[in-house]
Amino acid sequence: MRITEVLTAEHAIFRVMFDHMEHVLPDLKTAAEVKLLARLAEHLLHGHGDSEQNLAYTALDHMLKEKGYLGRLYTEHREMDARFEHAQRSDDLAESRGLLMSAIVMSREHFRYEEQELFPLIDKILQSESLEKLGAAWEQKHAALPG
Repeated sequence: MRITEVLTAEHAIFRVMFDHMEHVLPDLKTAAEVKLLARLAEHLLHGHGDSEQNLAYTALDHMLKEKGYLGRLYTEHREMDARFEHAQRSDDLAESRGLLMSAIVMSREHFRYEEQELFPLIDKILQSESLEKLGAAWEQKHAALPG
């Protein structure tokens, strides 16, 4: 699998998780429950973002930088992390819900941008063999994870 296919598949999984979170969020009774969801999402997204940055982005760092993509991508990753972290710090139920929803909305927008703009660029510029090698590196990294 090409790295862009792997990352797009992960996005699809996150969208299902976000759909479920949005469905249950109104029924949660405590900020602690919201914090748990935010912590789970942040942890999973951190691993995903790490894969993007260390596999997909680094292959094109200098080209992405020239086109202005790189700064935006790193900034958005930091902002998404911050939003999920803020949702975990609030002890107010309504506030933590709002913060988590904001993080979810931003994540969905970021995924759309990557899939519509960045991944097609990566597919166009890198050779198929390189895309496959990066996909294999992702698979090897995840095969080594416990559980």
